Amino acid sequence: MPGFYTGEEYDMAGFAVGVVEREKIIDGSSITVGNRLIGLASSGLHSNGFSLARKVILERMGLGINDEIPGLGKTVADELLTPTRIYVRSIMNLLRDFNVSGIAHITGGGLLENIPRVLPNGCKAVVRRDSWQIPEIYQIIQRGGNIEETEMFRTFNCGIGMVIAVPEREADDIMIRLSGLNETAFIIGEVAKCEPGKECVELV
Repeated sequence: MPGFYTGEEYDMAGFAVGVVEREKIIDGSSITVGNRLIGLASSGLHSNGFSLARKVILERMGLGINDEIPGLGKTVADELLTPTRIYVRSIMNLLRDFNVSGIAHITGGGLLENIPRVLPNGCKAVVRRDSWQIPEIYQIIQRGGNIEETEMFRTFNCGIGMVIAVPEREADDIMIRLSGLNETAFIIGEVAKCEPGKECVELV
């Protein structure tokens, strides 16, 4: 983590371990062509892409940690320290009543590298960029660093913290349920047939 640790500094981290019954594992194997992709809104950067974010905001834009980010109305510290959204309660609620074929947590690697991890061979994700409003912080970073769009989608979640693949016939009902759970969600695309050797995520 360049630029984060200096000298004798170190980090301590904790983790949790869970268990799931084998027959209840969601591994993406049931994803099929025509499945809809639903994106759940993120609360911000979700602790990913911070090396690039700091380089752009602190170095290229010349802002201090307590400075307000132009056009955002929040300080650098407030924006970068926004807690990561946790989706477990909403996902567990969906699993009680709906068929969820695949789940992709959008962490480091963004949409372009995380969605393919759950796709079976012969499938690709078609993601429609105009299906949700990318939050302003990502646009500020992109402009401030003159970053190509593809790199933004590969580094940041760009406003989508989790993606689930669901049967088309259940997509509308799932969206209604997510709204009732106070989730901001979008149908961001669908699963399509993929030719061998082609990219697994297509941005359209």
